[in-house]
Amino acid sequence: MKSHVPFIAVEGPIGVGKTSLAEKLSDEFSYYLLKEIVEENPFLGKFYENIEEWSFQTEMFFLCNRFKQLEDIQVNQLTKNQPVVSDYHIFKNRIFAKQTLKDHHFQKYDQIYQLLAEELPRPNVIIYLQASLDTLLSRIAKRGRSIEQQIDPEYLNQLSKDYEMFIQTFKETHPDIPVLTFSGDELDFIQRKRDFQEIVEKVSQSIHESKSQIRTEMKPINGVKA
Repeated sequence: MKSHVPFIAVEGPIGVGKTSLAEKLSDEFSYYLLKEIVEENPFLGKFYENIEEWSFQTEMFFLCNRFKQLEDIQVNQLTKNQPVVSDYHIFKNRIFAKQTLKDHHFQKYDQIYQLLAEELPRPNVIIYLQASLDTLLSRIAKRGRSIEQQIDPEYLNQLSKDYEMFIQTFKETHPDIPVLTFSGDELDFIQRKRDFQEIVEKVSQSIHESKSQIRTEMKPINGVKA
């Protein structure tokens, strides 16, 4: 379900800067910050060593934890009119799972995913960060997470391509949810204040437009609420 309270989701491939941007936007707008669980996944290190062997366990852990997190913000934040900014949304799970799972595992996974995701809150603004493979690899090395140092560049490159395809499809199938795309190769929202302000201005405009659309949808017709 689409939230009537501002809910921003920052998305993009591994290493693109999702969490850093979500943290800065949370501070800027005074929104509740939702951060995905990554290093707590007990299967992740094994996954990067042997994707085929550990993909199903890894993806199921992420799916269950993200479901719980999004269910919690629906109850504890969005229904209480507290806006949220997140460094992920659950739709990313299918991107990763489709790439890593064997067909018979993906079919089982997707059935569970569809059941869990159906009633979860949907963002009303998505920020999509994209960057070249060299930039992603550089940032992964710089932040120094030990479990990420074994990531296969080919896996990361394919993941970036999968994101591009998914975002294009998402725009076509969800025209009511704006997707703001920013290049991590061109913008440095950590070091350059003007780059961050450019993002803030576009996000603010999208939030305003989303609120206007919601008011229009909820406007009573002949005295009866639609």
